[in-house]
Amino acid sequence: MASDWESAWFERHLPRTQSRDGDHRSPYQRDKARVLHSAAFRRLQAKTQVLGVGLSDFYRTRLTHSLEAAQIGTGIAAQLAGKYPELAAMLHMDATLIETLCLAHDIGHPPFGHGGEVALHYMMEQHGGFEGNGQTFRIITQLEPYTAENGMNLSRRSVLGLVKYPNFIDALSESVVYPKRPASLRQVKASDWHPPKGLFRCDEPLLDWLLAPLPENDREQFMSYDSGLGKAGKTRYKSFDCSIMELADDIAYGIHDLEDSIVMGMVTRDDFSEQVATPLQALPVPALAALGQDLPERLFSEHHHERKNAIGALVNAFITAINIEPLEQFSHPLLAYNARLPTAFSEALELFKRFVYNKVIRRPDVQMLEYKGQLVVMELFEALSSDPERLLPENTQARWRTAQASGNGMRVIADYISGMTDEFAARLYSTLFVPKQGTSQDSLHM
Repeated sequence: MASDWESAWFERHLPRTQSRDGDHRSPYQRDKARVLHSAAFRRLQAKTQVLGVGLSDFYRTRLTHSLEAAQIGTGIAAQLAGKYPELAAMLHMDATLIETLCLAHDIGHPPFGHGGEVALHYMMEQHGGFEGNGQTFRIITQLEPYTAENGMNLSRRSVLGLVKYPNFIDALSESVVYPKRPASLRQVKASDWHPPKGLFRCDEPLLDWLLAPLPENDREQFMSYDSGLGKAGKTRYKSFDCSIMELADDIAYGIHDLEDSIVMGMVTRDDFSEQVATPLQALPVPALAALGQDLPERLFSEHHHERKNAIGALVNAFITAINIEPLEQFSHPLLAYNARLPTAFSEALELFKRFVYNKVIRRPDVQMLEYKGQLVVMELFEALSSDPERLLPENTQARWRTAQASGNGMRVIADYISGMTDEFAARLYSTLFVPKQGTSQDSLHM
């Protein structure tokens, strides 16, 4: 039976009007089914995670990354339930809820990874901006056609757990100083156009609904942020469930994505030893220091099972180290606690994440693919926005006309492009810009 505070978080923006005989699932089990069966989730199989889709059949896409994050998330939930049984019961911690958040956390990210996100933010900068997590909020609350206008219509607590940055891009951008826009899209420098991490102002009514059960002081504190001097502001807080999801995401990125780079020969054993294994042994974390002594040998072994065992041991070490910590600023239970790694473990995970970033993501060949994707997305946006009623699919044209009446038509174009897979975007680009490239029904409709 739900407690007084929990019942409000079972609610959906669109109340259920139909009940199904024999359906004894919890609200979070229904939410998981809606995510799994959504088109937005399926498209993750053809969206870039770290390396471009199509380079190999081995490495992770955003779909496999999300599945691994979900497995880690449920592991974290089980570990915390065992370590803090009374607190877990009071918070009504639910493994299916955490799994759902991890499965859904990347569905708003556009094609071509960070290149696509920068591209859409550049094109939308004067129309409210673009950011992948903000787009996730739009998909689950409005765009996914599970309902006519309410997206997946997830329970309120599931939606809260997917809001990693609870404020609006325009507020977070107040102190941002962007450079002069270049004459050519080919001259857009990605580092100049990092999107602030937040929600879109046009979605404010949905955030108001989401946060309605919170006390006013908690709402204001939850949405507070640190202003950047010439840079984007950063929100300070996340809900309890979101903190678990984010840890699962970081562990999957830092540890599992490392495996791709090793198998594909993109990093060397010497670099890993120097930049990860050696500094790992210097941290005051005996469990990780012990692993660090033979990590290079095990991870770079010719025997796949040795690498798998090493990856599993690393993941387990991080999962079992996570604690629940109180946040005295809040009175509501869902905000008053966060899952966190101890400082030394957090520093250790940062070693892995930084290594993947510096040695894989920043490689010139990977950056060339990202730049190409960035250009594809910007040129698609430029073309489609030049004459939406001529170039958009009919159903998207209808949405554009409705939104344009209130001056928000560009957001519909961003919705359309961000939902594309890498392959779909590349195919549509060829259809529009490559001579003699034919047009087919498949190249127009998603």
